[in-house]
Amino acid sequence: MKNLIYLLILVAEIIGLALTDPIAQNTDFHNFADDRTILGIKNFWDVASNIPFLIIGFLGMVYVLRNFKSIPSAYCWFMVFVGVFLVAPGSSYYHLAPVNWTLIWDRLPMTIGFMAITSALFSYKMGKKEELILLTFCLTLGFFSIWYWVYMDDLRVYIFVQLTPILLVPIFAFLEKDLKIVRKYLLGAFILYFLAKVVEKYDLDIYQNFLLSGHTIKHLLSAGAVYCFYKMCICFKEQHFQRN
Repeated sequence: MKNLIYLLILVAEIIGLALTDPIAQNTDFHNFADDRTILGIKNFWDVASNIPFLIIGFLGMVYVLRNFKSIPSAYCWFMVFVGVFLVAPGSSYYHLAPVNWTLIWDRLPMTIGFMAITSALFSYKMGKKEELILLTFCLTLGFFSIWYWVYMDDLRVYIFVQLTPILLVPIFAFLEKDLKIVRKYLLGAFILYFLAKVVEKYDLDIYQNFLLSGHTIKHLLSAGAVYCFYKMCICFKEQHFQRN
């Protein structure tokens, strides 16, 4: 039954986006509220708030490598943290000069993270060979979504790439009994990323009433979501998770 639910979610996403007109990148997206220059760095806080991604990504990669046999879908989770690590320079480069071209280098590592999370969810009971096949397919889809956006000026595939793990994480948390031990981390990641998308929408409103902008806070909340995945990997190691 649960596999049918997963399938229905994926099919509903695909049909919904296929029936939607092509979605071009809105150039207003690049107009962030906080454009302060500090220490000679333009858009300082949107740049500096990427530092947590660098730290968590590095810690995650090291931890997964050191405990590879104790973590399910270790290849996938390693790639999640690779993507997170690369978000730091990619997003910083983009926020120094926010335009479509630099946005590519922000979104490319994000697709690595999103697709690695998706493959991690589906492969945690698989053997290593099957896991690598699924991971390769998902990462290829992620890279294709960037190509399709850049050359076809259409974000629909990228939206699918980003939306899929957001929808699946809480569902897997409740439907997969073997993931009960890490449920709080999966739900924590979902809630924090959901809040990140909310504050991103109210970038200017938050900046007008707070020290930081909504987009800067989005970076911090997103880093918190990734930290939940890092804690989840530690929990897997401590609980000696065994594949079926």
